[in-house]
Amino acid sequence: MALAEKATDVSGIADEDDLDEEPGEVIESAPPLKVGEEREFATYGLRKKLLKAGTGWETPEFGDEATVHYVGTLLDGTKFESTREREEPVTVKIGEGGVVKGLEHGVITMKKGEIALFTVPAELAYGVGGRGGDVPPNAAVQFEVELISWIAVVDLSKDGGIVKKILEKGKRNESPGDLDEVLVKYRAALVDGTIVAETPEEGIESYVKDGHFCPALAKSIRTMKRGEKARLIVQPQYAFGEKGRDANNGFESIPPISVLNIDIELLSFKPVIDVTGDGKVIKKILKEGESTSSAHEGATVTVSYIARLEDGTIFEKRGVDGMQPLEFITDEEQVIAGFDQAVATMKRGEQAILTIHPDFGFGSVEVRRDLAVVPPSSNIVFEVEMLDFIKERAPWELSNHEKIEAAGRKKEEGNLLFKKGKYHRAGKKYDKAADYVSEDVIFGDDELKLATTLRVSCWLNGAACSLKLNDFQEAIKLCSKVLGVEFHNVKALYRRAQAYMEISDLFSAELDIKKALEIDPQNREVKLIEKKLKQLQAESNKRDAKLYSNIFAKKLKVEKVENEKQAEAVTMKIATANTWASPSPDRKQSDC
Repeated sequence: MALAEKATDVSGIADEDDLDEEPGEVIESAPPLKVGEEREFATYGLRKKLLKAGTGWETPEFGDEATVHYVGTLLDGTKFESTREREEPVTVKIGEGGVVKGLEHGVITMKKGEIALFTVPAELAYGVGGRGGDVPPNAAVQFEVELISWIAVVDLSKDGGIVKKILEKGKRNESPGDLDEVLVKYRAALVDGTIVAETPEEGIESYVKDGHFCPALAKSIRTMKRGEKARLIVQPQYAFGEKGRDANNGFESIPPISVLNIDIELLSFKPVIDVTGDGKVIKKILKEGESTSSAHEGATVTVSYIARLEDGTIFEKRGVDGMQPLEFITDEEQVIAGFDQAVATMKRGEQAILTIHPDFGFGSVEVRRDLAVVPPSSNIVFEVEMLDFIKERAPWELSNHEKIEAAGRKKEEGNLLFKKGKYHRAGKKYDKAADYVSEDVIFGDDELKLATTLRVSCWLNGAACSLKLNDFQEAIKLCSKVLGVEFHNVKALYRRAQAYMEISDLFSAELDIKKALEIDPQNREVKLIEKKLKQLQAESNKRDAKLYSNIFAKKLKVEKVENEKQAEAVTMKIATANTWASPSPDRKQSDC
């Protein structure tokens, strides 16, 4: 096959990496060619005329395997090569020199089914040597090319160890993650065709992170889309290496240092989500929801579920077998924490399995439920469906009057939680309340004062929560917001001073305390932390004095040692000088 022969080397022609720009890039940045139009692109005068438009928007890339029909002619129309006469297209790996360089750069601009005429200058064709008696030296040529199809080829391991050829693209643009449960079908064979592993026709389920068969499989599955079919060429280091594998399950053994060819299809996968980020609440999605948004916190949700122990014992049901579904408001502690947090992530119509650690379940106590007792420290499993939910109305959906009312309610809810010692949840209530009456909202004169008072109160209460939670930077931020509105607010100065003292910023704490006492000289709470501040300052001064004393003592010691060394050196010099100055008994004095 003449076209598939590697082009004659031509001095002065740059490699692909040396080209100023690739043809495909120019075509993509310019308006699409219309049928019958011709355009020159790239540095070396390659021209393309569109004869028939292709379908879709994707084009091949270097490294892909393209199947093409072509007819090669000289500029005078003399034909020197044609796959159409052989009635058999050829498959070329783009970028490996199987065809002339100009044609490789042309094919990567084509869409599936497209037919184009490429005029290729000699430098990108057969160069000064020509091609036998068919193409003269330094001759430009033309190729009429039809791109029938191509297989995307990806080097997954970046070292040639796992090469994936995509035989059929997936249906959706999403790939499984490490936690997901996948259903795959595959057949693995040696280079000689001997089958060494094969799944049932219906496939086999496993978790990506657990791996399966060989290391290359998990790495490859992470790159696949649902419904994708691919062929993997796996080198020994990503298969069974130098040890190989014994025969098992009726399949032949895998000799040491064997290359494997694996045909694989990702039939489906179930996304698995670590809700809490520590593996203690895991949600496996069995059926994806209908909507694009989740319930989120504060939504009124309606769910059905079956709750089990790990051994399968059912201890509770809702919304099944004639029972009423459960309705509750998320983030209100109306159900166990793990169930609450997981349900808040679900979409309408979504079905999932929740696996909940005792830290987010019933803890270390025994709990009697409707159908069974849950033993202490039990992992529990819920099979749950989100039937419906009503989201809490967002601030922008409310009138100004409704915003002020909602902020007041949230603030009161926060106050109740604060009294119960639930500072984290209380803080979230205060945050929501402040959002309803944020500074971005335009209130009328009558409403503005009330909204500002509510906002300041929520910031102050939020700062109190942050102090209880040892989040001192957040407390400082919230108090600073208050002081930006009311510079004379004693509570804000007091709480910010507390936070400054906790992070050992005693200077800033002293400034806030002085200002607070200037505003309210008799404030008992401020006087108490002033007393505490003075104690901290005394302790700090004492530590500093000790530190400087140690530094000074160390410095004196170093200076003493240096002085002693210098004195010793001077003494030795004097002694040496005296020795040379005194005549030796054995030495005769000079006459002169």
